[in-house]
This record gives sequence, C-alpha cells and structure tokens, in this order.
Amino acid sequence: MKILVINSGSSSIKYQLFQMAEEKVIARGLLEKIGEETSFFNQKSIKADVELKEQISNHEEGINFILKMLTDAKQGVISSVNEIAGIGHRVVHGGEEFKAPVLITDTVIAKIEKYADLAPLHNPANLMGIMACKKYLSHAVQVACFDTAFHHTLTPQAYLYAIPYELYRKYKIRRYGFHGTSHLYVSRRLTGLLNRDKEDLNIITCHLGNGCSITAVEKGMSVDTSMGFTPLEGLVMGTRSGDIDPAIVFYLSQKGYSTEELNDLLNKKSGLLGISGISNDMRNLFEAKERGDEKAKIAIDIFCYRLRKYIGAYLAVLGKTDAVIFTGGIGENQAAIREESLKRLESLGIIINKERNEAAIKGQEMEISDDSSAVRVYVIPTNEEAQIAFDTFEIAQRYENQI
Repeated sequence: MKILVINSGSSSIKYQLFQMAEEKVIARGLLEKIGEETSFFNQKSIKADVELKEQISNHEEGINFILKMLTDAKQGVISSVNEIAGIGHRVVHGGEEFKAPVLITDTVIAKIEKYADLAPLHNPANLMGIMACKKYLSHAVQVACFDTAFHHTLTPQAYLYAIPYELYRKYKIRRYGFHGTSHLYVSRRLTGLLNRDKEDLNIITCHLGNGCSITAVEKGMSVDTSMGFTPLEGLVMGTRSGDIDPAIVFYLSQKGYSTEELNDLLNKKSGLLGISGISNDMRNLFEAKERGDEKAKIAIDIFCYRLRKYIGAYLAVLGKTDAVIFTGGIGENQAAIREESLKRLESLGIIINKERNEAAIKGQEMEISDDSSAVRVYVIPTNEEAQIAFDTFEIAQRYENQI
C-alpha cells in the first residue's frame, strides 16, 4: 500500500510517498514559495532527482503539480494516482477534541477550522492541503495526524494554568503541547531499540530545532511538556522567546508596542536571533562564537541553561528516569549543545561519554551516555513523516474499501 504524507504550510508543501508496511520512502519533495512570482520544487526519489522553477498560485495547484511529478513518465515513481491508497496530513492543533489520528470527514474538517484561532498560522494552511487532496485524490483514505494528540494524556495539574478557571471553561485556555508526533516517534523508537515494553520506561525527549520542546514520557504517555497554549512557551528557540515574565508584555504595551508588534517580537524576533542579533541558526552562532562574538556565546549559554533546567524539572516529575533522548536538527547534530546541557546533572544520574557524544554527529541512532550513567542518553533522529505514514496505514487498512 502506498501512503502519501503531506505537510502543508502557508506557502509550502512538504511530502513523502511511502511503500507500506515496509515504511520505505520512494519519493520525497518540497514545493515552496507558493503564490509568489517563482515557486521552487525539488523531488528526490528511487528513480530520479529533479529541481524545477514553476509559478504555482495556490495549494490546489501545488498538490496537482506534485501528483503530476509523482506520475511523470520520466521522473515519477507511480503510474497513476490511484496507486495512492492513503494520505496522512500533519495538522498542528486538534484542541481537546482529537486524541489520536482520525479519518478525515466533513465533521473533522469543521472541527479543524474551529481550532484555527488556536493555530492561525498552521491549521488554515493544513486545511488547504486537505481540501486539495480531497479534490484530486477522492478515492484515497485521508487521515489527520495532530501535533497536539500525543499530549492528551496530560492531567489537569500539568495542563491547567493558574488563572481563573472560567477562562479554561469558556476559551479552553490550557497547555496543549506540540511536536507530539516527534516525541511519540523517538520514544517508541527507543522501546524498539531496547526491546522493552513502553510501560517499563520513563523517558525525557528533547526535540531541538528552530522550534524546541521537551516532554516527560511516563510509561509511553506524555505527562508534561514545555510548549503550552501555543508553541511560544518553554525552551529558548530559534526566533521564539520561550518562557518570559508575562508582565513584560504589559510593560512593552505601555511603551507603545501594539498587539501585532508584540506577537511578531516574541515569535519571530526573539530566541537565539533576538539575543545574538546574528542568526536563529545554531551553526552560525557557533561560527560567530569561534570568532569571539560575545552575544553569540551568551545565546548558546542561555539555550543550554534553559534546557538543563527543564531536564532537571522533568527528572523530578518522572522520579525514576530511564533515558534522555535528543532529536531534531540541533539535538541530532550539535554535540556541544548536548554536552553543555547535561553538565552538572551527574549527581542526578546523567553522565555523558565525551567520545560517544562527539561521534554522534551524522544523525545516526546512538547511545552517548557513559557506561556508569544511571540514566541512559541517546541521539535518535526524528521521523515525523514515518510516524504519520504508520498511523495513516493503520487507519487506511480499516477504511480502504469504504471510501
């Protein structure tokens, strides 16, 4: 069975085509700058790699173009779109409604629209991909996989904020958490590597990329996570501030900043970029640090310090902790970040092996803790698309003949 995984952004569409149940990727690609004068397309597949410039006006045109490239006589990998049995869509926000991947129906679409005000930059774009696929792949099973779903197991003590309860009842203001597909994938992957049941393991998963989050996973279930009502809360990120004193917003408002300016400031101009004044890319910051740039050093130090605080907090949340996992672009590739973030945690049972840590720089699965470490530490490359393909495959098998 072939499963197409779609990640539809505001001006881009990422995709991968899987052969299931082998979980073999037969094509992957990216169409970006949709709606601009020139759109850029690239696809890598088992047959050929291709890069093109096109003019793609909207997501419907984009999906149609991607399907044409997948079925192209020279560069495609399938003879007909009818070979695609299921489509898995990444959807950022499912509110309290969706606790697992679901078959997409008109009711589900309406509820994704309902939660758009909780993820205004993401859910509408996710829906554009869904609607385009409904038009061109009406024969296929469509599945929505929610970033928030893995965190539905949080209890009120973890998801409620200490504000009037009426605001939760009326507006559903609470911690939702994000990056759930990634946290689920790497925690499941570790259970497979160790050949242990998920109920036997307590794990801290650190997803570190341009967006960063950390999750405490107890017996296979998320019990706390750093991102909150929105992806702005928690760790220092590429351009997001992470945790700040809420009164700063009021103070800056009194200084003349508008709501729109504050939203832009905290989401797009803060984090590593805001502190360093150079870049949101950790690689650029390390280069600047080597040149003696003090603000780049401070940005890196704050990033690691905040991560260390969260790891320590989640060790307390879980009690007995079996492992810490690093994933995401920074987590998988920056040995210095892993080392610095785990400093001074030796007394809590985490001892890193410097040689193993420095060897784990090419995205491979690897243990980087010392043999004497009570808590094991791993680098596990995330694969959200594989997780979405797996979930979609399971649902498609049930509904394939009913669509």
